[in-house]
Amino acid sequence: MRRWMPFPVLTATLLAVWLILNESVTPGGVLLGGVLSVIAVRMLLALDPPKGRIRRVQVAVKLAFLVLADIIRSNRAVATIILRPDSGKRTAGFVLIPLDMRSPYGLAALACIITATPGTIWVEYDSVKHTILLHILDLVEEEVWIDTIKGRYEKRLMEVFE
Repeated sequence: MRRWMPFPVLTATLLAVWLILNESVTPGGVLLGGVLSVIAVRMLLALDPPKGRIRRVQVAVKLAFLVLADIIRSNRAVATIILRPDSGKRTAGFVLIPLDMRSPYGLAALACIITATPGTIWVEYDSVKHTILLHILDLVEEEVWIDTIKGRYEKRLMEVFE
């Protein structure tokens, strides 16, 4: 089965997204979505993705809830900044953060986490120096951001992917 469907979970996920986007489940829609999902996954093999797997599922689930809470908290903070622009002096800025993580899947997950959190943007990754450059909407102290990214996210992502 792995031969003609190398990533069954991804294939099933693509099919589910296809069915959700089409808003109706018909036999033809399921067949077409299934065929397109298999073709899309087969085309992914041409990119030769590195092997990766989640090593600690419990840590990944806890991280997902932590990220969700951080996104909600950050939404409130950004809304306050936008709705009350005179409530305090805000300074946007860039922070360079050194990383210990090398897993491409961990780095991709970290990029998604940072970019999904309002007020922060992943600007650049330097693969030679293993650093990321972030833009922070409300930059108070750089060390706080470095500790947050490294201690809160990178450490857990390394447990999950490395």
